[in-house]
Amino acid sequence: MEEKTLITKDMIINDVIKKYPKTITVFSNYKVDSCCGGGFSIEKTAGMAGIDMDSLLKALNKIALAGSK
Repeated sequence: MEEKTLITKDMIINDVIKKYPKTITVFSNYKVDSCCGGGFSIEKTAGMAGIDMDSLLKALNKIALAGSK
């Protein structure tokens, strides 16, 4: 069974937080700047910080999927 993905690397951080408020904890845990960097894509902001994109997206989608059940 294919894993469902709700959040992709090209999504804007502020949009993700607005749609899935609990993801702010994940962004904080990964030290992703959701304040000043929140207007940019996850890929741009996390990439500038050298964060593992696959790991971040997996964590974000786990939270988003849990909230949508």
